Amino acid sequence: MIQTYILDNGLRIVASPSATDVVYCGIAVDAGTRDELPGEEGIAHFTEHLSFKGTTHRKAWHILNRMETVGGDLNAFTGKEETVYYSTFLRPHFARAVDLLVDVVFNSVYPQQEMDKEVEVVIDEIESYNDSPADLIFDEFENNIFQGHALGHAILGEADGLRRMKSADVQRFVNRLYRPDRMVLYVLGNIPMKQIVREVQKALRRSELLRDFDSSNLPHFESSSQRGNASPVQLLLRQPPTVYTPSHQVAHKDTHQAHVMMGVRSFSATDPRHLHLYVLNNMLGGPGMNSRLNLALRERNGLVYTVESASVCYTDTGLWTVYFGCDPHDVKRCQKLVLRELDKLTSAPLSSSALATVKRQLIGQIGISYDSFESMAINMGKRYLHYNTTQTCEQLCQRVNDLTADDLYRTACQLFVPENISTLVYEQYN
Repeated sequence: MIQTYILDNGLRIVASPSATDVVYCGIAVDAGTRDELPGEEGIAHFTEHLSFKGTTHRKAWHILNRMETVGGDLNAFTGKEETVYYSTFLRPHFARAVDLLVDVVFNSVYPQQEMDKEVEVVIDEIESYNDSPADLIFDEFENNIFQGHALGHAILGEADGLRRMKSADVQRFVNRLYRPDRMVLYVLGNIPMKQIVREVQKALRRSELLRDFDSSNLPHFESSSQRGNASPVQLLLRQPPTVYTPSHQVAHKDTHQAHVMMGVRSFSATDPRHLHLYVLNNMLGGPGMNSRLNLALRERNGLVYTVESASVCYTDTGLWTVYFGCDPHDVKRCQKLVLRELDKLTSAPLSSSALATVKRQLIGQIGISYDSFESMAINMGKRYLHYNTTQTCEQLCQRVNDLTADDLYRTACQLFVPENISTLVYEQYN
């Protein structure tokens, strides 16, 4: 059973038991790429890197060794709407992990000398993307879909902007967004809630966050954009992107293969249609080798090695995409085959037997995915962070089971309109 708790300073805790002695614990922060002000592009991800470079209590070496010396690990990632710091360890080391996570998130000092070194590490990461057209095209296409809105910005930022950043810039970003009332601490493991609360409070007291934080104006948690004492500029950043306009672009890259993205602006995670698209996407280009796009482009015609589709949901919008790589002279043929598969879904509802097969496959995949405890823990933390709700495997499977063929058909007709599909093609230089 999932349990929740809210501390006086606004920090929310969500916990779920597990079947092993391994514990997955993290702090999800309501701060991502879309929260960057103009001139701050890449700072959310840079802040994540720098948080491991020293705190008021620990040097970087002590941070890196704290969990590893007991066989655990410590890591983090940055997304468009959140940054997550997390650790995996055996149950006896829970207090150690919580104390370290709280220290890294709340007490990092972002020393300039470490910034000057770490910026080159991030720039190497950027260049590795630039050297991989199959990765780079996703970032560029998402920026096209969101047409300059912060949601479309590359998470890593750009080299020139990162080199100009100073310790004070990172500290301002942290002061604006790294607040207890904009965070969730999550735990997946056999730790009683009373023990979780006790250890979190002890760690916060060491950071003086329980004593000094003013909780008199804590808001009611309704949505990510309403959470915390956000400035007018911050609330503006969390506004939905402008009206979607399809775009069609061809870019020339130093690549032997053509890389192609097709897609459209779609639904937020709070829109019921996002679940319909979840099912449709799994049929079209999900992980199964029997996905319709894989059968059409690879198995029947031998045109691609990889074709995949993806549905991404944010708090107020989303996008659906198809990616494939092929020989340059096969681009148009592959695009026609993709559109033909979309047309099949908008021509008539699925038969009852086809719908049952689709549901059975997806529910099986959901069940298997919940066996990945780290992903399950992170998703639980992110869901509670943004929507103040939790969802079990059984609840998600029931929601899928409740869908009808008409649900999927109506959503397909609304979304898969050929005139609304954007494209981006990476081709060889002539």
